[in-house]
Formats: sequence, C-alpha cells, structure tokens
Amino acid sequence: MSDRSGIEWTETTWNPTTGCDQVSLGCDNCYALTFAKRLRAMGQPKYQNDGDPRTSGPGFGLTLHREVLAEPYRWRVPRLVFVNSMSDLFHPEVPLGFIQDVFTVMAETPQHTYQILTKRSKRLASLGSQLDWPPNAWMGVSVETSRYVFRINHLRTVPAVVRFISAEPLLGPLPDLDLSGIHWVIAGGESGPGARPMEEAWALDLRDQCEAADIAFFFKQWGGFHSKSGGRLLDGKVYDEMPSVCLRV
Repeated sequence: MSDRSGIEWTETTWNPTTGCDQVSLGCDNCYALTFAKRLRAMGQPKYQNDGDPRTSGPGFGLTLHREVLAEPYRWRVPRLVFVNSMSDLFHPEVPLGFIQDVFTVMAETPQHTYQILTKRSKRLASLGSQLDWPPNAWMGVSVETSRYVFRINHLRTVPAVVRFISAEPLLGPLPDLDLSGIHWVIAGGESGPGARPMEEAWALDLRDQCEAADIAFFFKQWGGFHSKSGGRLLDGKVYDEMPSVCLRV
C-alpha cells in the first residue's frame, strides 16, 4: 500500500515490508508501532503478524509484501517516495534478494525519487556492494544521539547520489559531526505521548554545522514536549531545504 504522506520531507510512502523491532533509543516511542496497532485493530491485513512478542508489538512482526513491489510502476505523476515508513529495509529478516528486488523497482521507475532510511547501518554497509544503486535512490541513517554517530561512517560507504542523516527524534547534542559526503540533514523533536524533550541548542548547533558545510538542513518539528509543540520555526525561521542534487522531473 502506498499513501500520500503527512511527513513534511516526502510526498508518498511505499511499504514493501512492514514491521520492525527496537534497535536503539530512537525506537522507544516508535510512531510506526503505534500506528500499526491502530491498523491491526481496524483489520488491515498487513498488520496481523504479531511476530516475536519479546521484540515487536502487536501487528508489528516483520512481513514481506511482494505484491506491493509493482505499485510504483502504476504511479503516473513523479513522486518523492519514502521507502518503508513502517519498517526498515535493512532489517536482518529482510532477505538480500528482496532488497535487490526493491532496488530493481527503483531503477526501473526513474521518474520517482526514493528516500530510504535505516537504523541498521552495519547491514547497509555490508550489503551495499551487492546492490545496484540507481541515481534516484537517496540513502539515510538515523542518528538520535552521539552514541549512534558511527552510522554516518557506514552510510559513507554506499554510493548513493544523496546521503542523508535523520536526527529525529533528536535526543541529545550532536557536536562536531563529520559531514563529509553527506548532502542533507533532517532534525526534529519527538512527538506523541511520552515525547522526550529536545533542547533548542541541539537543533541550532546542527543548523550551524550544516550551514558551515554547505549542506541542506530541514527542521521538521519541535515535538510534543516543547512549548512550541507542533511548530516548525527554529530561531524564527522555517528550514525546509532539500538536497541540491534533485533528480525529479
């Protein structure tokens, strides 16, 4: 199933896999898990796999949806597509062959631009040389705190035309990042019940690092814990920059 997205930095979501499990601090209040519980209760067939109760929530077991692979061929208007908003393409239970099939679809639909985001950066790096990277595939990693900066090094090993960092939810400062080979940084606070706070100084420092490195910076939202909850103004300005390498027709 694909959907028009409410995510500010994309247009459409495409989920050839669904389900995931916790791998780092950013997963603690996972929006996708909350959404999956709601869809499961509504009887959506893609969210009936409960998986391992020790690692995934109700309806959030990792599931492949081969029937979904053909969807982008039917989209007539070029789209900016977030791949697997409800999963992680580089989850260890997703076979290499299936990942390759996803990349084949992206390569055969060059009118669309695809954004892939993972927390499994080690697997991304280990499989990167076995994938044919089309010029319309952007690859990103999540970096919630300085504990996960190593993911950026893994990201640099893959030959994606656009490599990006998602610092959302931003749960701590990310000072002195090595942004070489990175083209885009997204930052934002955590939303929803139990949202953890984001300090303004953390977001401002990321903005300043991007400006110094001439990298596009996108501030998504403050998050639910801040007095400016839901707003997008940072230091009085909306930051919605996109990578300068933009291949959409």
